[in-house]
Amino acid sequence: MEVYENETTQEPLVQPPKNQIGLAKLLIETIETILLAVFLFIGINAVSARIRVDGFSMLPTLQSHQYVLVNRLAYRLGSPRTGDVIVFHYPRDPEQEYIKRVIGLPGDRVQIANGEVLVNGMLIDEPYIADAPLYQTEWTVPENSLFVLGDNRNNSSDSHNWGPVPLEYVVGKAVLIYWPLENWGLIAGTETALK
Repeated sequence: MEVYENETTQEPLVQPPKNQIGLAKLLIETIETILLAVFLFIGINAVSARIRVDGFSMLPTLQSHQYVLVNRLAYRLGSPRTGDVIVFHYPRDPEQEYIKRVIGLPGDRVQIANGEVLVNGMLIDEPYIADAPLYQTEWTVPENSLFVLGDNRNNSSDSHNWGPVPLEYVVGKAVLIYWPLENWGLIAGTETALK
């Protein structure tokens, strides 16, 4: 009986050229970078918004053409407070967004007369306004609503004209001016003091 040795020959492995490996690696890294950027973009937009101030209703606090960062989570994790600067959908045209200061909370009685703003009979200290209001009005803020005014009281379309803002229309709390860079900083006057 003869035993034959089985001769096997291994064929050499074919290696792809180095430039193909580099190209594949670059493609994978590019896809990973794009996916990370999309994830960050969606995440950042879920918790914040960026708006451009148009008009002069918030002078001297905010100037026209400034860009403001808005915290969308502020009122999911807490409640609005008197003095907060908020961004909301305009009740008469929800396609438009306005930026104003919270003056009255649900159930508050807001009176504006003789250049003064009173909330529940108490005068509020407002060092951030341009001028004292020249108009008179009185409102009781309904449930689930806010009474808002512009800091440029005599040149602002706000709750004294068209009424309270439903809480469901609030986009978030304006917290930071980020453009132009020379105006960069936190938005002043978020605490309104009762005298």
